[in-house]
Amino acid sequence: MGPLLPDSGPRGPRIARRAKGIAVEAGAFAVVTLTLPLLLAAAATVDLVLWVLRRKPWVGVRLVAMLWWFLFGELRGVAGLGLIGLASLGRDTRTRRFRVYRLRQLWAAGHLSGVRRLFGLTFDVRGLDDVAPGPVLILMRHASIIDNTLPDALIGKAHDMGLRFVIKRELQMLPTIDIGGRWVPTHFVRRGSGDTVGELEDLRKLAIDLDPHEGVLIYPEGTRFTPAKLAQAIEAIAERQPALAQRARGLRHVLPPRLGGPLALLEAGRGTDVVFCAHVGLDGFERISDIWRGGLVGGTVCAQFWRFDAAEVPAEREALVAWLYDRWQQVDDWVGAHKD
Repeated sequence: MGPLLPDSGPRGPRIARRAKGIAVEAGAFAVVTLTLPLLLAAAATVDLVLWVLRRKPWVGVRLVAMLWWFLFGELRGVAGLGLIGLASLGRDTRTRRFRVYRLRQLWAAGHLSGVRRLFGLTFDVRGLDDVAPGPVLILMRHASIIDNTLPDALIGKAHDMGLRFVIKRELQMLPTIDIGGRWVPTHFVRRGSGDTVGELEDLRKLAIDLDPHEGVLIYPEGTRFTPAKLAQAIEAIAERQPALAQRARGLRHVLPPRLGGPLALLEAGRGTDVVFCAHVGLDGFERISDIWRGGLVGGTVCAQFWRFDAAEVPAEREALVAWLYDRWQQVDDWVGAHKD
């Protein structure tokens, strides 16, 4: 069995990119580990001053500890991929795929567990039992740099479900994703490539020959939500797709779905149940500077899953667009009702 979506581009630059990424992470881990007492002391000093002056939560110490834990998790993931690669002798088999899926579940759960423990988060997840069995197509809200861990940490780990992803190409900067994402079916979106037809054709392949223990996950918004992005998206839709303008204006807490990717998956995966996921509690943490403000400390993350039978998914394009917007409005309404 060959890769569903094989590596693209020359092999040399790809190997060099991965070697550089691993070297950078290993070097950073060594530096942070050796200087950790000093970094923690400096962060604690800053945190103490800010707490005395304006009762700001202690975030500096948490971020230093999170940096160390993140780098440790990345190197542990790379080591795990190395062992899987040796065991598979470089062959793409179902066994290797599911070993990578399970390693990624541990990797994502580890990162999320670090955030949860360091920042004192609590989780309230509902409807997760309905996600299994597979195969399923999953459409999830995207609101922060943290919620990338939710699919594998929640769905994958709970149901031992391997997830095929649609993610942005920039995430290849992480060696774990660059290597592991090519050993399991993953579509790295080249935003602004100009090859929309080719991009959608590769994306459709993710819905081919799904195993009963697999699913495909896409973030329909295409980017993290912010109020400014919502205003821009509504304006663009009013100009280019006026028939959808009224539906787009009804959204308050999520971006309108970008139709290309979601529709391609829904059409290629006809006969497959569809799951939608909404969540709150991680909103607004688009950058490290957002976390620095302290709003993440002691928060509650709520998530809700809805599963729809394949028979409910319309076959005709216009009806499918309306159905997708109706479901996304449901996500928006839930987010609005659960935000603080």
